[in-house]
Formats: sequence, C-alpha cells, structure tokens
Amino acid sequence: MNHSGDIVPALVGVLLAGGLAAYSQQRDRSKIPDSYKWDLSELYPSDEAWKRAKEQLVSEFPEIDQFRGKLSQSSAQLLACLDFDSRIGKELARLSSYASMSSDLDTRDSTHLGMKQEISSLGPAYSAKAAYIEPEIQQIGRTAIEGLFAKEKKLEIYRHYLDDVLRRQAHTGTEGEEKIIADSGLMSSGPYDVFGIFSNADFPFSEVALSDGKTVKLDSAAFNLHRTAAHREDRAKVFSAYFGRAAEFRRTFGTLLDANVKRDLFYARARRYANCLESALDEANIPVQVYQSLVDNVNRNLPTFHRYLRLRKRMVGVDQLHYYDLYAPLVHDVELKYTVEEAEKHVLAALEPLGREYQDVTRKAFNERWVDFYPSTGKRSGAYSNGSAYDVHPYMLLNFNGMYSDMSTLAHELGHTMQSYLSNRAQPYPTARYPIFVAEVASTFNEALLIDHMLKTIQDDNVRLSLLGNYLEGIKGTVFRQTQFAEFEMRIHEKAEKGEALTGDALDLLYEEITKKYYGHERGFCVVDSEVKSEWSVVPHFYYNFYVYQYATSFTASTALSEQVLGGDHQATKRYLKFLSAGGSDYPIQLLKDAGVDMTTAKPFDLTMRKMDRVIEEMERILEKRK
Repeated sequence: MNHSGDIVPALVGVLLAGGLAAYSQQRDRSKIPDSYKWDLSELYPSDEAWKRAKEQLVSEFPEIDQFRGKLSQSSAQLLACLDFDSRIGKELARLSSYASMSSDLDTRDSTHLGMKQEISSLGPAYSAKAAYIEPEIQQIGRTAIEGLFAKEKKLEIYRHYLDDVLRRQAHTGTEGEEKIIADSGLMSSGPYDVFGIFSNADFPFSEVALSDGKTVKLDSAAFNLHRTAAHREDRAKVFSAYFGRAAEFRRTFGTLLDANVKRDLFYARARRYANCLESALDEANIPVQVYQSLVDNVNRNLPTFHRYLRLRKRMVGVDQLHYYDLYAPLVHDVELKYTVEEAEKHVLAALEPLGREYQDVTRKAFNERWVDFYPSTGKRSGAYSNGSAYDVHPYMLLNFNGMYSDMSTLAHELGHTMQSYLSNRAQPYPTARYPIFVAEVASTFNEALLIDHMLKTIQDDNVRLSLLGNYLEGIKGTVFRQTQFAEFEMRIHEKAEKGEALTGDALDLLYEEITKKYYGHERGFCVVDSEVKSEWSVVPHFYYNFYVYQYATSFTASTALSEQVLGGDHQATKRYLKFLSAGGSDYPIQLLKDAGVDMTTAKPFDLTMRKMDRVIEEMERILEKRK
C-alpha cells in the first residue's frame, strides 16, 4: 500500500441575474454565512488537535520495523503487518485531508500551507520505512500466499491487494530500490505544489473593463463566469486577457510541466516500464489500448464534433465561430440562473431514480456543511470532492457562480461524494478507495440524471434548447476536450521519452496544433485564436499523471449505465448502486463489467456518439420550428 502522498491528487429556476444571491461575487470569506462553508472540525477540532494527532502518528512509524523479515513466517505475522500498515495509511489520509482542505480555503495562508507541506513529507517517510513489505510478499509467492489465506480468514480483506502486489512483481524493485523510490516522493509533488501556489495565490491576474463599465480581476473563477458573457466583445477581451497573461509566464509554466513529466519518466524507468503511459495505466491494470482507442475514436468522430460547432455557430448568430464563442449562451433570451437552494432542490429531484437512501444522504451533505460553495479571495479554483478521510464524511469544494454549469458541477461532485460515502460504509479500509479509472463514472452519471430531470420539467422551446445545449457542452467538455487534453499529455510524454525539450514555446506550438485539429480551424469550423496556444499552462490536470482521459471514458460508461437506469431497468439500478459501494475491491475494468458496461469495446463510445447526434437533431428540429 503506497502512502507516498502522490497527487490524486429545486424548484425550476430561470431567473434574471438580479435574483441570484450575491455571495458568488463576495470575495471576503468572512462575510459568507457559515451554512455555505465547510465544517472541518469533524476531522480535527482545531489546528492544535491536528498537530497532536500528527505527532502521535509519527511516533508510531518505527513500529513497522518489527515485521521486517517475518512476513513469510505465519499468517498472523502477515495479517498484523498489513493491519498496521493499513491503519497508518488511514490516519495519514485524514491528516492530509485536513491540512490540504484548510490550505485550499486560502492558498495565501502560510500556516495551513506549512501544515500541508509537513504532511506531504510524512507519506514518503513512512513509505521508505515500509518499502520492504511488497518485495517480501513477492518472495513468499502465490502458492504460499494461498496457504496463508486458508489459515487466517481475516486476511481476506487484503486478497485483492496481495493479488495486485504479485501481479506487479516484474515492476517491483528490491527493498533498497523500493526505499529509494519511496524517498523520491519527498520531491515528486514539487512541480504541482509550485504550480498550485503560483496559479492560485501569487499569479498577477489581469483586469479587464467590460461593456457595462465594470472592471473585473480575472482569476480562475471570474474567468469561468465572464467567458459566458452575452456581449461578444466582452468574451473576446476576457479570453485575450486571461490567456495572454498566462502566455507571459509560459517559460515558468513550461519549466514546471517539464519537471512534472520528468518525474513521470523517472518512475516509469525505475519500475521498468516501456513508457510513461504504460506505467500510469498499469497501476490499475488498464490496457494501454483503452487509452489509445479513446484518442483514435475521438479523432475518427471529429465530424460529429464539427456538426456541433456548426450548430453553435448558428445559434450564437455569428458569421465565424471563434474559440471565445464556445461558452457563450446558446439562447440569448434565456439566462439560466440558480441560487444554491434552487440548485439543491433540482439535484435532489434528479436523483430520485437512485432511491430514497441516496437522496437522504444527499440532504445530509447539503444540511450538515459538507460543501464549501462560494469563491473567495485566495480560495483554490475549480471543484472537487475529497472522500479520503475514511471515518468522516466526504467534503466538496465548489466555486458556485449561479450558472447552470455550477448546478451541474454540484451534481457532478456529489456523484464522487456518494461513491466515497457508500464505498467507505460498505468496504473495509483496504478496499474502500475506488480506482481513479471509475471515479468519473458516478459524477457524470449524476449530470445525466440532472439534464434528464430538467428536460422533463420544462417544455418551453427556448429553455429546452438551452438545456439540450448544456448537454452538448458536457460532451464537448468531457469527451472531446478531455481527449484533446489526453492526446496533448500523451504527446508531451513521448517528446520527453525521446529527449526533446518541453519549453513553454514548444508546448505552445504542440497545444496549438492539436487544438486546431480538434476544432477544425483549417476547415473554418472554429477559429482558434492565437492566445489559445497558452491554455495548457493553466490546466492543473496535466500534473495528475494521465488522469484526464478518464473523464472521457467515464462519460461514455456513465452514458451507457444511465440510459439503462433512466429506462426503468431496476436490475441495472441495483447493479449501479452495488458498483458505487464496491470501492476498490476489484480492478476497474471488471467493476464496470459487473455494473453492465465493457470498456474494452467501442460500444460505450459509439452509444455516446449516437446520443449526441439525437440531441443535435432535436435542437435542429426546434430551430426549424421556430424559424
């Protein structure tokens, strides 16, 4: 078990902007009511309590030495070692959750940043001490391990872990080699940590004057809000200023990303993999062909994506679609705005197909401060769910601006939260943490339920067009855009493996080439403006070691599963809820097969493309009727 600390790392509301609570624009966190903010005291009542717990845990690290050289002696010794190792991992995860989430609320705060740095060094320190465990297990051998299972039934909760250790034997080093690899974890998060602080706390964000006379500071949350502006000149300004400022620091961002790729290259070579992609995917036993097939399938279906771009051009009403038009409202006379309370009601209603218990836990999340809703100065950008504190409920971070996309993000992160909650409740700690490959299935499944609910409750053609457009935005952002990112990530690792430079300028050129291909720039479907070439520099997911492709594969998997559930297949619903509770009790490909979808075939992807075509056709029919 690796503890090195690697990154992972309502009532229908169609409102005017004035009807939205003002907290989304309130940058002073102290003025946001507590009901919209996390209560981290359930993890630790105070920073002092966290420090005491950390010191107590560190004092126990040397006890792992008592099992060295004894794992083959008896089933009792092996069980005791794995139980101790598991408990240390569980407590490290809880400590890390408190420190990192406290820091995320204000990335400028040095106290919590220091705590985050402290805990990030503990994982590698412990892993170095425990580096002997997996080599010793591999020396025992599969036949002898089976004999130990027969003697000690309590070992059963470690069966999948032990099977996986034996599977990875060719890529596991000696005890000394494993200690060096574990110790390297002290440095491995450096590029990401610097990127996070620089991009969230210290970056000199641009300010732009909008057409309404307001001047806006373009941090990440403000960019996400104002890129949807109805006024085209505002959108162009926002994109130019945001990416233009990022381009000024492309040398710094390029150096950080290059360092991160070299980290991946080190681990691939240290563990004797052919390349970085194989190294990243083998951790969860994912065939490399799954990744490559996704990129090939998306490239083969770019005509479907370009059909969507033609539809967007028609609906936005421009002679030539530009990259800065991709987030503009599709329907000008409909503005979908939601308060937090309205978003919560919509999401709860949408989740009805998953049963009352699922909805009841969702209410607890809303009512008991599991969610930190609003953006504030220094707060980490984006959104996530953290369910790694096994003995405590998960937490969700949002930057809620009141748009439909924000309500969809709430549903999305709730999917992660519920998978963590159900897995932690149903599984012992060793099998509770679900594989990253399946992590985005539950989140995009919830998005599908939300859009289905909204379409059932609204008949107005303009609003339906807007909602159907949001569904297409989801496919654009999750299937095509994330695969575009995945192709870029694959290409930069290939460059590094060949010894080629990854400077900011080189990354600009590669990103521009791939983006122009996806958006049909040369064929006139969408102009990729020059500043877009630096978009890579503000994407944190490029530091996550081949994470982004899983958004796309998970979206296609959740499309297949949600179609079954929404079609009234009660057995499919039972299988899906069982999947949410399965944690990491098996490899992800098998977990999804048990749920009812085979990701080694093109069927889920083809189904998603057919659904995309159906939505485009419905929107075209509505437009023709209006015409």
